[in-house]
Amino acid sequence: MNRSIITLRVFIPFAFGYFLSYLYRVVNAVIAPDLVTDLGVGPSALGLLTSTYFIAFASSQLPLGVLLDRFGPRKTEAFLLVFAGLGAFVFASSSTLTGLILGRALIGLGVSACLMAAFKAYVLWFSEEQRPLVNGFQMAAGGLGALVATTPVEAALQVTDWRGIFIFLGIFTLLVAVLIYLVVPEKSAQGKRESIDDQLRGVRLVFSSLKFWRTAPLTTMSQAAFLSIQGLWAGPWLKDVAGMDRMAVAESLQWVALAMIAGFIGLGLLAKKLARVGISLLTMAVAGMGLFMATQAVIILGFGDNSILPWIYFGFFGTSGIIAYASLSQSFPSHLSGRVTTGVNLLVFLMAFAGQWAIGAIIDLWPIGADGSYALAGYQAGFTVMLGAQVLCLVWFFIASVIKRG
Repeated sequence: MNRSIITLRVFIPFAFGYFLSYLYRVVNAVIAPDLVTDLGVGPSALGLLTSTYFIAFASSQLPLGVLLDRFGPRKTEAFLLVFAGLGAFVFASSSTLTGLILGRALIGLGVSACLMAAFKAYVLWFSEEQRPLVNGFQMAAGGLGALVATTPVEAALQVTDWRGIFIFLGIFTLLVAVLIYLVVPEKSAQGKRESIDDQLRGVRLVFSSLKFWRTAPLTTMSQAAFLSIQGLWAGPWLKDVAGMDRMAVAESLQWVALAMIAGFIGLGLLAKKLARVGISLLTMAVAGMGLFMATQAVIILGFGDNSILPWIYFGFFGTSGIIAYASLSQSFPSHLSGRVTTGVNLLVFLMAFAGQWAIGAIIDLWPIGADGSYALAGYQAGFTVMLGAQVLCLVWFFIASVIKRG
């Protein structure tokens, strides 16, 4: 079969899957005012509702590796996306917080394979030299999903409501599931397949390694802060603190999404060039995560409250943690790389769930304004907790580095 045809048949369906995964992940940042109005929920409940995506996503990461190995990326992702489509319909039809949480959980479970299945498929179908470029475009597809979740969603809300949007997303998700199942060619992995006992032994080896725990906490908290804030609290902050109207909030989040796409591609290319002059991926990742922390400090302290520039830096440097995934994978034998990645993913999404909910609970400690706005001090306290956790993990990284050298 023609090589370009194979490329299109493998890449495009999986890119659509990750596009949907990111769209679902961040759409609540735009529709949050509608959810608050329709359901009468406070910031803590809003944080719990939105973060349920993350806990459902996290719970599937370790068994996902077994499913991908046993059934392959095509069947696994197509099957799981059916749950995401069902979740979208449940979300659209629910009038209670419990129903919305159930729908959001099904969505998180359903899109949990969208990145890992794609990466496994690319290992099967693309050469080692082609993979960094293909993986970069895959991440960019997720960025496009985040982009569509901004002004296009806000524009759609002028002709329908959030329920109509989720009905459309449910239909589109089922179509993507069918596309993946029917269009992606089948190919089995080469070599001996590990037993479940061997796979679990590999998981234990990863989670008992200082190499893993030196970098994983910093990567986890950096990505958790990025996902927690971008996926929900950036929108309310821009409305309540920067005083933007709904369209201005959506446009600002669009710039954040564009910056994220630029970060995925630009930082990846920069890391590749720096590697040629002896600067490691890990050094690049830690430097980027340090700049991400500095950006959060600027936002918390109120420098440029009415400017979108700090949020653009937030979107760009928030992608730095992805570079650490590659660095961690390279620290282990190749047959463990999948378990390293899913292990970090498990921690990231667990902490994103906890962080997104915790920010809402902290904001809820301050009284809500007469106009429904949340207190600046509440946002600052919630964001500071996330930043403080990252700083502690950075300190641990340097301590563990000394221990490792010793």
